[in-house]
Amino acid sequence: MAHILVVEDERDVVTLIKFLLEKDGHRVSEAYNGAEALQFLGVEPDTPKTKEQLPDLVIIDVMMPVMDGFTATRKMNEHGKAKSIPVVVLTAKGQVRDLFENAPNVAAYLEKPFDPKKLKEMISSLLGTGPA
Repeated sequence: MAHILVVEDERDVVTLIKFLLEKDGHRVSEAYNGAEALQFLGVEPDTPKTKEQLPDLVIIDVMMPVMDGFTATRKMNEHGKAKSIPVVVLTAKGQVRDLFENAPNVAAYLEKPFDPKKLKEMISSLLGTGPA
């Protein structure tokens, strides 16, 4: 199955998403802010390249400390390999789509609180793995 990076500052949300995705056979990595995500991806110039394989998909929250999801997504779009990774934007705000309109790697939006079944269906659709 797929390798998915979850970028979210609320540990309970990370735990829930990780549980749902691992139950479907996916491998899940975690980051708790945008800066950690960019380090994991090896995007920041002063960070060593990750020893991990790049993820097949990134699920990223918008509002986080240190670096928000919008900034992290923008920086991913400026980086060779990272710009091809599809991103699901996870947000509690309803009007954020305008912020991401020029982000070609944003594949979907999901508002919190989210329906776990909808999340699984969205991931399956984006990864081309069929129904959850």
